[in-house]
Amino acid sequence: MAKLILDRVSKDFGTGRSAVDGLSLEVRDGGFLALLGPSGCGKTTVLRMIAGFEQPTGGSIRLGEKLLTNSESYLPPERRNMAMVFQSYALWPHMNVADNVGYPLKVRGISGERYREKVREALGTVRLGDFADRRPADLSGGQRQRVALARCLVTSPDVVLLDEPLANLDRHLKTEMEETFREFHQRSGATMVYVTHDQSEAMALATDVAVMSEGRLMQVAAPAEIYARPEGRLVGGLVGRGSILSVPISSDVGPRLLDWAALREVLKRPGDDRGRPGDDRDRPGNDGSPRADILVRPEDVIADAGGVSCVVESSLYEGERYAVRLRLPDGQSLRAYSRFAVVPGERLTVVIRSAWRL
Repeated sequence: MAKLILDRVSKDFGTGRSAVDGLSLEVRDGGFLALLGPSGCGKTTVLRMIAGFEQPTGGSIRLGEKLLTNSESYLPPERRNMAMVFQSYALWPHMNVADNVGYPLKVRGISGERYREKVREALGTVRLGDFADRRPADLSGGQRQRVALARCLVTSPDVVLLDEPLANLDRHLKTEMEETFREFHQRSGATMVYVTHDQSEAMALATDVAVMSEGRLMQVAAPAEIYARPEGRLVGGLVGRGSILSVPISSDVGPRLLDWAALREVLKRPGDDRGRPGDDRDRPGNDGSPRADILVRPEDVIADAGGVSCVVESSLYEGERYAVRLRLPDGQSLRAYSRFAVVPGERLTVVIRSAWRL
């Protein structure tokens, strides 16, 4: 087993804009990397280049010392020892579960007791040993996805590639399958690359998250790191449910982790043209002070009589709590959580115990 290395990989389909632009990334042996980003950001193109379904127009992809592809050399998919799980499951309807799982072995000429043993092991890993004789039509969506996972595992691949495999499942089944994927990764020890536009999936499953936008890699880090210390507005806005505020503090010096002592005065005084997130960050306010974007997570907004007075703009009951949108004195919007019901127009006094300067 070895690291999967993407070195300045690009892909241009001749449209005038690169689908993937100079992406460099390492996936450690046995790691679980989530490629996260909005639709059209290039994440599926990256997956297809790793699999061998597309050839890069620039850069290279290696598995350890083995060159998989570059703009001049190309190793076909069947020689890469990789397996792929699709959104649609891609199961043969006329075959039973055992035959679907064992099909890659038949293609490789494996038969007899070795064939049956590997199929049993793969089905046991996804806990479908009792379903070997059933047809896909007799299974639930989650069970079909487990069959697809077992089919991946049966050939002992170096890398498992997953293209939004939970997109077609309802919320309850998606949560159940997230646990299945975690177990699958732990029990198989496979290196996994998982494409998704759902940040909650990426955070729940992966050991590392790579955020993409418009064909470029914006940041790669462990889920906790990328949640607490995102680099830039795009990553900060995509991961989690935070608020991005524009405040009159330096954008490039001083600490990046800010507490209430650092934020109290700049949030309490009414705005005199602080702008909104997305304005030019280097443009000073009317008082000549520089401004910066800060990310505030809703769990860090706490009710406190010594804080800043805000107006409730909206309140949505989520079961265990209310998701509240507040309006600060300068007109900017702030997300918060509340254990108690609040109504629009009501005033709440809050402090921000922690914020991250982007």
